[in-house]
Amino acid sequence: MSTIRGRSLLSLSDLTRDDLVEVLDAAESFVEVHRRTVKKVPALRGRVVASLFYEESTRTRLSFETAAKRLSADVLSLAVASSSVKKGESLRDTIATIEALGIDAVVLRHRASGAAEQVARYVPDVRVINAGDGQHQHPTQGLLDAFTVRQVLAERQGARGSETGSALFAGLHVLIVGDIRHSRVARSDIDAYAALGAEIRVVAPPTLLPPGIETWPVQIVDRLDDTLEWADIVSLLRLQHERGTGRFVPSLAEFTTTFGLTVERLARVRPEALIMHPGPINRGVELDAAVADAPAAVITRQVANGVPIRMAVLFLTIAGNREDES
Repeated sequence: MSTIRGRSLLSLSDLTRDDLVEVLDAAESFVEVHRRTVKKVPALRGRVVASLFYEESTRTRLSFETAAKRLSADVLSLAVASSSVKKGESLRDTIATIEALGIDAVVLRHRASGAAEQVARYVPDVRVINAGDGQHQHPTQGLLDAFTVRQVLAERQGARGSETGSALFAGLHVLIVGDIRHSRVARSDIDAYAALGAEIRVVAPPTLLPPGIETWPVQIVDRLDDTLEWADIVSLLRLQHERGTGRFVPSLAEFTTTFGLTVERLARVRPEALIMHPGPINRGVELDAAVADAPAAVITRQVANGVPIRMAVLFLTIAGNREDES
């Protein structure tokens, strides 16, 4: 039984391997829409999607709103900085207000871990899509990262991603580097890659590893230089100053020296390996500017793939039935 069709998307840990493949396959069909002259389908015509972001965002917010509009949904975008939230209105009251306007789904980003799950309890008849909650999850980032990997590897084989399912992930070596402790992207990526069959290693300063990581489906590596040759995917995470990262590393320069993907380190990475980063990049910190622009980097493609992935998520969660697509 599908656990995404017609339901909220709060965490990738809630999805099975088949669910993940279903989303990736749906996204591939929406890539075709992007290539058309008219980039819209009537799949969600008459539906209303509320975009509610309590944290600053450029990529995720624009990507979700573009995705909803390409599906012909109406979009209510709440600017928190100028809303009643600034006057002290609670999350519950804000949600009640927009629910009264007749919404079908809410895309929520919030600074508090668990906020999306809380909202889903407030409005059980509305689909809640987690666009990032505190240090918990960022499901669509995990999905678009997996989609990008499958897309590139399938292209190398002269195939479509939907023809490969999850096969390309079996035994794939994924290395995640940097601020694991504060990263909701890391948690979602690990859920996605592990469910799809990849092997995962993480490397970070001990202070940037979260409590309990020993129970995660990952291998912890102490030194970046010891594992570069192993990796098929090198996924770098942003040092998150707004979440207190500065208290966890002595200096940015020291972090870069030990854990940054420099040009010299890039020379040790497999020629066919992919370099990834969820953005925004701190150039010269997590990776050198030249590395970000290297042929191995698929960072721009990750951004582009945000729209079809979010179209797929909106369609499957709201409509719940692929046969409704036109």
